[in-house]
Parts: sequence; C-alpha cells; structure tokens
Amino acid sequence: MSDIGLFFKYLAVMAITTYLIRMLPLVLCKKKIANVFIRSFLYYVPYAVLGAMTIPAIFFSTGSIFSAIAGFVVALFLSWKEKSLLTVAGFASLAVLIVELIFQF
Repeated sequence: MSDIGLFFKYLAVMAITTYLIRMLPLVLCKKKIANVFIRSFLYYVPYAVLGAMTIPAIFFSTGSIFSAIAGFVVALFLSWKEKSLLTVAGFASLAVLIVELIFQF
C-alpha cells in the first residue's frame, strides 16, 4: 500500500475518533445535568487538563531548570495578582531571559 493510502486511512480513523468523542456526550446527555458533583467536576476538567499539559512543558522548554523555575514563579505570582495574560507571559519570558543571561556568564 502506498504512503498516501495509509495516510488517508489514518486520517479517517482519527476523524471518526474525534467526531465520536465530541458527538457522544451530546447524544447521551440530552437533559441538563442536575447532579452538583458531576457539574462541578465537569466545570474544573478544562483547567485540570490545561494545567497537566502546560506545567510539565514549562520545565523542559528552556535551557536550564533554574530559568524555567524563575519564569514559572513570576507567571504564578502575576497570575495570582490577576494581571492580564499578555503581562504574565511577557514578564515570565523576561524572567527566563534574564536568568539564562546570568547563567551564560
């Protein structure tokens, strides 16, 4: 089988899988969810998934673990103070840059 045929098979499987994951909750849960526990669980799932995907990437995205920690601490502090996303990202990047420059010398 050619590579293009294999590609389209994989593409079809992934399209069906993605569609089913998004379609099944809509079909199976037609009524409003009344259970408070399930509603609160579903409310926090996106935040938990985002944190689980982002935080490990923070510590392996720089040249040094120390610069990654510095950027993480700065981002955590500024987000705790409810600063904007652009401010948090900019100052965290600046902290990483400063620590990287310090460790070069």
